[in-house]
Amino acid sequence: MREIFPGDQSETLALKSSLQKLVLTDPAVEIRPEASAALGNGFRLGFLGLLHMEVFNQRLEQEFDAQTVITAPSVPYKIKIKGAKNIKQLGGEVLIINNPMKLPDINIIEEYHEPMVSGTIITPDSYLSPITALCMERRGQQVNSHYINQGNLLMCWKFPLSEVIVDFCDQLKSVSSGFASFDYEDAGYQLTELVRLDILLNENIIEELSQIVHLSRARSLGGHMCLRLKETLPPAQFAIKIQAAIGKKIVGREDLKALKKDVTAKLYGGDRTRRDKLLARQKEGKE
Repeated sequence: MREIFPGDQSETLALKSSLQKLVLTDPAVEIRPEASAALGNGFRLGFLGLLHMEVFNQRLEQEFDAQTVITAPSVPYKIKIKGAKNIKQLGGEVLIINNPMKLPDINIIEEYHEPMVSGTIITPDSYLSPITALCMERRGQQVNSHYINQGNLLMCWKFPLSEVIVDFCDQLKSVSSGFASFDYEDAGYQLTELVRLDILLNENIIEELSQIVHLSRARSLGGHMCLRLKETLPPAQFAIKIQAAIGKKIVGREDLKALKKDVTAKLYGGDRTRRDKLLARQKEGKE
């Protein structure tokens, strides 16, 4: 699942019309309305995979000249609620959550379940080591492995769906020089440990950047996102504090310094009195 929003909210109806026309020739796409406090009205789209999403978005741009904002992909998680009062209030004991901001309070959640897939990799045996390292990094569980002919291996792994829907195929092609192939199918749900990772700018939660992630990946992913935001965000006239948090616990932080004008850049030579006068004048202006 991915959320798509128009670049300009005045184009919402035009985007809806464009999506409905594309779905006529691509019925595999599922469309539902979505709303965001920051990005406005949009739509939640379900695709068959990353390539399907890229082709669909390219058609949207080329055929309808639609300028859109697409969020990171999400997968449906199952959570089990405890307490009869909480179950009645939320409408069921087991809930399916797509949006991280709709995740209930951690104190009323008994179990987390994430979707799993059975993956099949066919590769030359010379790439066995880097492929195994990649699969283990993506929390894969090896089921079996055997030779299908001289020099070629067939490997069966079990992965969390969230670990393979973004860039796993690209990484697999990279470590195997393009020789490995990957296919997967649904394997139900599995008990796991999940948390909601929030991104805060100056202590304000940015809902569109919140994610549901595995507990073991939360700290590293939070630090990586803070660093990427520091490199991406333009500097402002004030300092920006970028934080990653799990509940009230901060797991990553970067600081973007305020943009300041160097009034002494044009000075050269002489004593420091001219520099002090310029800095004093700038201080008066700030006050």
